[in-house]
Amino acid sequence: MADYIPSTRDWVRDQVELYEGSGGTNGLTLRDTGLPVIIVTNTGRRTGAVRKTPLMRVMDGDNYILVASQGGAPKHPVWYHNLKAQPNVEIRDETVVRSMQVREIPESPERARLWEIAVAAFPPYQEYQNKTDRLIPVFVTEATA
Repeated sequence: MADYIPSTRDWVRDQVELYEGSGGTNGLTLRDTGLPVIIVTNTGRRTGAVRKTPLMRVMDGDNYILVASQGGAPKHPVWYHNLKAQPNVEIRDETVVRSMQVREIPESPERARLWEIAVAAFPPYQEYQNKTDRLIPVFVTEATA
């Protein structure tokens, strides 16, 4: 198995450590928001290393909606490019870990529907979209066979 390389961002590294170190019983919310997060484990496209990112827990039935907002920054987050290169991920939702595959949703009625669900779960997503020129990418997960 590839080595895990923690994030260079302190809060991301600390959140992943707390979440996973507790077996999914602590560190379950985004900082001081009280809103639930999941941990997305993927493969780094350049390093081949294991990468882990806390993302907002946004559900569409049994599938997760992953929003590559990066707070409305002008560029996509690094994990976006990793998922494009290798769509197989592991999702940790509290104590449950599932192998899943992601697909990016192009601009379409499906994306509009998923975006609405995401904004309802985490209203700042709309503010992030308003402050950037890029269309914030949306992925949906599906269970692997």
